[in-house]
Amino acid sequence: MIKITLPDGAVKELPKGSSAMDVAISISEGFARNVISAKVNDKTVEVTTPITSDANVTLYTFDNEEGKKAFWHSSAHILAQALEKLYPGIKLTIGPAIENGFYYDVDCGKHTIHESDFKKIEDKFLELAREKADFSLREVSKADALEKYKSEGNEYKVELIENLNDGEITFCDHSDFTDLCRGGHIPNTGIVKAVKIMNVAGAYWRADQNNAQLVRVYGISFPKQKMLTEYLELLEQAKQRDHRKLGKELELFAFSDNVGQGLPLWLPKGAMLRERLESFLKKAQLKAGYLPVVTPHIGHKNLYITSGHYEKYGADSFQPILTPHEGEEFLLKPMNCPHHCEIYKTSPRSYKDLPIRFAEFGTVYRYEQSGELHGLTRVRSFTQDDAHLFCRPDQVEEEFMKVIDLVLYVFGALGFEDFTAQISLRDPDNKEKYIGSDENWEKAEQAIINTAKAKGLKTVVETGEAAFYGPKLDFMVKDALGRSWQLGTIQVDYNLPERFELEYKGSDNEMHRPVMIHRAPFGSMERFVAVLIEHCGGNFPLWLTPEQVAILPVSEKYNENAQNILKLLNNYDIRGFVDERNEKVGRKIRDAEVGKVPFMLIIGEKEAETNVVSVRKHGEGDIGEFSIEEFANIINDEVKKDLNNN
Repeated sequence: MIKITLPDGAVKELPKGSSAMDVAISISEGFARNVISAKVNDKTVEVTTPITSDANVTLYTFDNEEGKKAFWHSSAHILAQALEKLYPGIKLTIGPAIENGFYYDVDCGKHTIHESDFKKIEDKFLELAREKADFSLREVSKADALEKYKSEGNEYKVELIENLNDGEITFCDHSDFTDLCRGGHIPNTGIVKAVKIMNVAGAYWRADQNNAQLVRVYGISFPKQKMLTEYLELLEQAKQRDHRKLGKELELFAFSDNVGQGLPLWLPKGAMLRERLESFLKKAQLKAGYLPVVTPHIGHKNLYITSGHYEKYGADSFQPILTPHEGEEFLLKPMNCPHHCEIYKTSPRSYKDLPIRFAEFGTVYRYEQSGELHGLTRVRSFTQDDAHLFCRPDQVEEEFMKVIDLVLYVFGALGFEDFTAQISLRDPDNKEKYIGSDENWEKAEQAIINTAKAKGLKTVVETGEAAFYGPKLDFMVKDALGRSWQLGTIQVDYNLPERFELEYKGSDNEMHRPVMIHRAPFGSMERFVAVLIEHCGGNFPLWLTPEQVAILPVSEKYNENAQNILKLLNNYDIRGFVDERNEKVGRKIRDAEVGKVPFMLIIGEKEAETNVVSVRKHGEGDIGEFSIEEFANIINDEVKKDLNNN
């Protein structure tokens, strides 16, 4: 017998050689029917793999991320099989699972694959899936693996195998199809009940433009047709909420080829929205004891050599700026933290001065590849709501918890209620990616683990996702469509204080090294606004929206009345505009609805004579007649409720 320990700590005894599926059956027959993948001692395996010694076992269904990964990886095999049958002579390369679905890269040779082919690929895929063929993994010698693919003339698989050693090469078989694969599959093809080919694109072998160009076929699959239907409906909603589409329609931001790729231009309405976000956080930061600072957009190259940013990111950054002075080089600022370290050094510091919290909405520049640029979510110039806290080691956990409170306040005020805190640790098997001692890393990681637990956060641990100078707590937020985004981040850093030789005088009159906490609740203004636009579909919280009220005179003779009402509303800190166009009021109402203006005030003869306004609410229609004061109270009460409840 062997002992199987489940994630909740429960222990089951099963005969040696039992599989993960046997473990699932021992829990419940009904549960076992939904189990599609498993992890045994931190290694993803097939549910039929024998377990020969005591082990920790985690069972996955399609509801788990690991379960989806195995499902979509297995689907990539079925796709490859379908493509081989439809396009004889094509050469298969790689086909991984991705965040939403999977793809397979193929060398099509004389064939071409177009959107018009998607239906026949889907039909062939489902025909093969219905065979309910078992996925089976087997180890193959390097010599045999090379012989197979050399005989088939597949130089891509040969190249992959040549970089592997005997004992680490496995093939996956199902039906009459075999593929080079590391494993992690669902039990059989029949579990896949629905598939959609999403796109076809070009891709270079191993992402190197000097290599052969391949065809990448993207797909997504599900265990139920209903799930695919719901996913496609969600995609359609996402198209309507796309921040690039809404940003243009609502006149928030734009891009210009003359300015440059990835360099956003904030239009007046977008700038107003952004400034209100900044003011909101600045007010909260002042209450929390932060001190505002401002730093330049460039810095001497040596600054980033000292910080380590040049070594890690220099090759992928904008090239150095040369001055007329020989040998003098500057860089566009890729990070704010080195500048804040230099501000800390401007005065002697005592243990009584700490913690010190410097905050800045600092714009930074990173040369993202043009193919990776995407609206506001991936740009080359962005503004971080950056702050750096310098504290004593005994203050780290308390300060970290206060930052968590600030992040939660921001999320609450903006309607982000569904999130997970990701504890991002360094990869212990690849320490050369990081700077600093093991001791400091262990202290920093433990501080984050302790504070996340103390605050009762829902957490996941991701090894290898730490910043190069320290571990971090990343907030993974789900939007209204259930998509996950990484927004706020908090990081503990023992290393930059070492590199910049930061000090404070302790109570023992000796010099000590402070600990640095990096934090950005928004992450970047650009990315945050993009996610916010898509989360609320452009219907921003009333306190944040650039224009709260559209005043719509029914004819030109009421324009003056409308302007007077706008002045009165301004006295109540209510933002709005008068639509003085020579258009029918119905057209003005439709345009205000499209512009997602929260409230519309209709001004005609009756309203002008009685000093009331007829009020329409976006998406709801008429809500009644009110005096200016009554309407102002409605607006301000809603704003206060939104902010005070969070």
